[in-house]
Order: sequence, then C-alpha cells, then structure tokens
Amino acid sequence: MTSTFPSAPPPVAAGDWKIFTGKGKPHNDLADLPDPPPWRFAHAQASLVAPGAASGADDPGEGARAKAFILGDAMRNAVNAALYLRRPLLLTGKPGTGKSTLVAKVAHELRLGPVLRWPINSRSTMRSGIYEYDAVGRLQSGEKEPPVGCYLKLGPLGTALMATDWPRALLIDEIDKSDLDFANDLLNVIEEAEVDIPELRRLNEDRAEVEDYEGKKVTIAHGRLQNRQFPFVVMTSNGEREFPAPFLRRCVRLRIEPPTPAELEQIVYSHLEEHAGLLDKKEVTDLITKFAASQQEDHEVATDQLLNAVFLTVALKDVHRRSFDKGELATLREQLLQPLGGSST
Repeated sequence: MTSTFPSAPPPVAAGDWKIFTGKGKPHNDLADLPDPPPWRFAHAQASLVAPGAASGADDPGEGARAKAFILGDAMRNAVNAALYLRRPLLLTGKPGTGKSTLVAKVAHELRLGPVLRWPINSRSTMRSGIYEYDAVGRLQSGEKEPPVGCYLKLGPLGTALMATDWPRALLIDEIDKSDLDFANDLLNVIEEAEVDIPELRRLNEDRAEVEDYEGKKVTIAHGRLQNRQFPFVVMTSNGEREFPAPFLRRCVRLRIEPPTPAELEQIVYSHLEEHAGLLDKKEVTDLITKFAASQQEDHEVATDQLLNAVFLTVALKDVHRRSFDKGELATLREQLLQPLGGSST
C-alpha cells in the first residue's frame, strides 16, 4: 500500500534556533526567520528585506536604553518564540523588573528602529492605537471637500502594522490599566494583523496618503491596514487583573520574577560601569541586602529605586567628593528605598 504522507525532509546541520541572542550587537539575522505557521494569517506575509545603513533602523537611543539590561534565558527563549510564531509577548511582573526595557534590547539588536510606545490608561481604545481622526478640524477647515487623509494620523499600533519590508517593535505598556473590553478588542488585530479605517473605506478610493505616528507620510490602499510584516509586540502587565483565556492563548507569556541578590549586584555594576572602580563594595552590598530583605517582606520596591540609592549615596559621594554625614545617608537611603505602597515600615 502506498503511503499518502509526504516524505520527511532530509536532515540539516544542527544550529542554534535563536535569532535574538541578547548580545547587543545589531545584525540582520532576522532575515533568516522562517515563514509564519500556516494557520497564523489569512493574507500572505511579504518576504523580509533587511534595512540599509541609512534606514534609521540602528536607533542609538534604544541601544543606550538597553545597554545595561541583564537578560535571562527565559526572556531570550520567550522573545524568539514570539518572533517565530508572530505572536505578542505578554510580560507580567512587578514594576521595575525590566519589562519595558526588554523591547528596547530586541529592537536594537534586530534593527527594528525606534520602539513605538503605546502607554495604556483607562481611556485607551483600540481605535486610538490604530489612528486618530480630527473630524471637527476637517469641518472647520473651510474647504468644500477637504481630503480626509490630512486629518487622520496613525497611532503606534497602526504605524507598526504599516511595515512592509522589515518588522517594527511595539510596546503596549501596562495593558492591565485598560478597560474590560480592551483585550477583546485587541484579539482580532492580533489574530489577523489587518484592520479597516471606516473614514477611508467610505471614500472608495484606491489609495490615501496619511501621516504615521512618527510624522512620516504613508499610503493606505482601499482604506485597510493589511500588515505584511507582523511587528514584534511586547505587552506589559503588573499582574493587577486577569485576562480572558482567548486573549491569553494568542500570546507568548512570561512572568518576570524579581532579581536575586546576585543578579541585583550584576545590574548595579552594569548600570554604573563608569563608577565601578570608585564604588564602596560594602556599601553597595549593604544596600542590596536591605533591598532584597524588603522584597522578601512583601514590600513592593523597584530595581530603579536601588539604582537611585546606589548612585546618589555611593557613586556620587565618592566620584564628586560630596559631603554626606551618616545621618543624611541613612535618611536618604530610607527615602529612596521606600515601598511603592507608601509605607516605609
């Protein structure tokens, strides 16, 4: 009997599957990313075309922001899974654990350009992330038939969906601050990577020129954003609410745990590299011990509070020969390491 199953592909040489390494040096290895899973999109994704040197993909701001970021294996694996599957990465963890910094590190290494940042609050809507339309301004323009495109501007999500040759990086920050319907409204965009703009669809025109989130002119065909390169999307949550199961299954999820004392030491010296030779190691260790003890007591403190305390009361004191008496140092450190709940006890 003849088998109806396709024959297995020939074996290939073993290689590391990870495209994002976390080493920091920008590269174009994303061009080797395989096609998305066949069930992922209703429309075809375009072939990847690596950006040139003058494209603006090598944003120095993202590199500087992520330079000292300490990357764990779980983060690295989650990022690569999200890239392969074209799924958003949902990061959950306490404030100050590096959730929003991770996207900068990925954007810098994979040459995704400046991160498109969408901070979420209780008034955020899906439409505001895709586009804003100034209907009142158009009516008051005085023109008989003013072009709609002049009064329509894409938001961070809409701009990310306009990528054609190379993906963009999108940060949807603190998604748990949104209203109850927001996650469900995001589902279709996440699943299909396309969305209609009614104000443009009604024109029944082949093309309309609008401004994107960065102020660049882009052309939208037939009033529909149909993404050709799914963006690298990071959504952050402080764990303050639960999300519906259909939303969660469309994400690659990772909970970021607070750093250990050894990791905290690595973070401190990485951020304060230029002062490392002048830091009093005992004072740094004492502050890390105090910080870690506060975390163990379930007091909510963020890593950047520790960095503030080390910089002001250890690095600055030694580097600039500024005078602090013991009482001032103790008071400053108490203030800077105060729990985010407002109580220092």
